Amino acid sequence: MANGPLRDVRILDLTHVWAGPLATRILADLGAQVLKVEAPMSRGPRTYPGKPIAGFVGGHGGEEPYNKNAAFVKLQRNKKSIGLDLKSDQGRTVFLDLVEVADVVIENFSARAMSALDLDYTVLQKRNPRIIHVAMPGFGLSGPYKDWVAFGPTVEPMSGLTHVMGYSCAEPRSTAMALPDPIAAAHSVCAVLTALRNRDATGKGSLVEMSLHESAVSANGAWLVDHQLGAELTRLGNAHPSMVPHGIYRCVGEDQWVAIACRDDADWIAMCGCINTLDDELAVHERRKKRVEIDRQITRWTSVRDHNDVESLLQQKCVPVGHVRRTPDMVADKQVQARGFFVPLDQGTPMPGNPIKMDGISNQDWTPCPPLGNNNREVLSSWLDMSDEEIETLYEQQVVFDRPPN
Repeated sequence: MANGPLRDVRILDLTHVWAGPLATRILADLGAQVLKVEAPMSRGPRTYPGKPIAGFVGGHGGEEPYNKNAAFVKLQRNKKSIGLDLKSDQGRTVFLDLVEVADVVIENFSARAMSALDLDYTVLQKRNPRIIHVAMPGFGLSGPYKDWVAFGPTVEPMSGLTHVMGYSCAEPRSTAMALPDPIAAAHSVCAVLTALRNRDATGKGSLVEMSLHESAVSANGAWLVDHQLGAELTRLGNAHPSMVPHGIYRCVGEDQWVAIACRDDADWIAMCGCINTLDDELAVHERRKKRVEIDRQITRWTSVRDHNDVESLLQQKCVPVGHVRRTPDMVADKQVQARGFFVPLDQGTPMPGNPIKMDGISNQDWTPCPPLGNNNREVLSSWLDMSDEEIETLYEQQVVFDRPPN
């Protein structure tokens, strides 16, 4: 495992999709011993009927396509994998044995799933009073929505974020990126660290609720305050309520754009020195009235220029500007390359690294996503002191496994 500051923390990871797996990946990057507890079909069928949504790592599925799903692989580095059927009596017994020697259980099932497995916090606490259970259901463990199954794209509009996104009052927009998931993931990492620190002080574990919905609502701050103060909320697209100009402008080339923002009159005057059709005497309140025409004039100027030239000219004048990166541009960006942010762990495929930089954390000892059930024998023998014969019996009973059933 990665040799980071959380190296002594053992985490049982029952998460799936994005929010939970991203949280545990961050914790694993920081050195936690994360054991991915996987259901028989958690990675999909043995033979894929087509290509998964993000494709296969390495470009093809090979003989074990369920181990090559790029969207899954991206989130599972630095973890160990145990294939364990929690719906079997013996599988549940093995899991509770693991709970006894673990520090954290984290899951993002629906609110009723752990109770249905008879593995809710009350049960976990009886086996290990120091266990920390982080539950990440869509709407929390209480309230009228608690039994609703949730995904980021459905939670996002319910959070209020979609209300302020879009290019006109008639057309709200969803990001299509499931923003509540990474927001909840970051909150969950903080929650785990806080619960661990609290346990150090009290000696007791705790139940931590992390609602996907409430995590997204928390990103609404300024708009919620404006509403409470009686302001009328309007969708501004790429514009800004006070800065003008502020937007995205087309450049030469297919799908090439730059983002430009003028923070104050000094930025505006500097920009006018580059674009001679702009009036440098316009104060900001006048620019707000002429926002559309100003954007039109800037687009005329940028649309016949290469984005590098636009960046260079405006940056020399200290005007905030940046190229709108497409995915290939982002991976090839000289800044992220210089800092070694992307890590080619899985068959040379560059995966996003950890933005946390500090002494004691390095990607040099990171390991790629393990195959399904890759660490069954290792974990059962080292964590639970099981014999080879006991482990073999679990395989024969299909309580543990290292490939999907079909």
